[in-house]
Amino acid sequence: MSSRTQAFRHGLRELRYIEGKNIVIEWRHHGGKFDRLPALAAELVRLKVDIIITAGAPAARAAKEATVTIPIVMMQIGDPVGSGFVASLARPGGNITGLSTLAPELSGKRLELSKEIIPRLSRVAVFGTSTTPDNAPSLREVDLAAGALKVQLQYLDVLSPKDIETAFRAAGKGRAKAVLMLVSGGVAGAHRTEIAELAVKSRLPVIYPHSQFVEAGGLMSYGVNQYDLDRRAATYVDKILKGRTPADLPVEQPMKFEFIVNLNAAKQIGLTIPPNVLVRSDKVIK
Repeated sequence: MSSRTQAFRHGLRELRYIEGKNIVIEWRHHGGKFDRLPALAAELVRLKVDIIITAGAPAARAAKEATVTIPIVMMQIGDPVGSGFVASLARPGGNITGLSTLAPELSGKRLELSKEIIPRLSRVAVFGTSTTPDNAPSLREVDLAAGALKVQLQYLDVLSPKDIETAFRAAGKGRAKAVLMLVSGGVAGAHRTEIAELAVKSRLPVIYPHSQFVEAGGLMSYGVNQYDLDRRAATYVDKILKGRTPADLPVEQPMKFEFIVNLNAAKQIGLTIPPNVLVRSDKVIK
């Protein structure tokens, strides 16, 4: 059982829902194969489930295309309005609601943190996935921050796991002194340890969007506390089962953010984290 699944189950238990007793959950996972999502969503619709819970934009899109009547709760979506899932955060308007990660807005902050840790930073490689909905708005935020910080960006498109090593090589050839990782989800999620090892091999400081990357050996992350969002998704299940409709349930924004630093990873690439930055971290891995 993944820690994120545990967080969702914990949220249900807080609301007195016990799996197998007063609630039944039909778990489905694509196993990294996104082309399976439409079939999985269609299967849940045929089962006539009361609610579909989705994790990530691809799953939410598959569910959206499979049904316009069954309520859909998005656990984590970077830009729900821009991605076309809801009309607005305050009034979703359809059969979809849930929680946003504010992914685009946080991208610029990650570049600021990289500059604080490496004051002379002048060139940063940005690893993104052009086919994801959050990519374009995230890049706009990074561009704005780069202009203010006088940092030159090198964008590298990572469309599949096999592109990750190629991107690190290209970053090295492009004389990047740090990497901003915008890739997550199915492309990078199952390869976090490999990515951390490639960062060490390339001797490149990388800042990630989620704590799981740092827990797998990465240098640092700044972003939403994903486990908190997964736990809070249970409140939507509760409200919908009690008669509320997704159209009238506002999409919630994150309340907990976290900055995590891995000192062991820093040591491996010969990087010293300034004390004034380290003191602001929520968690330090030694």
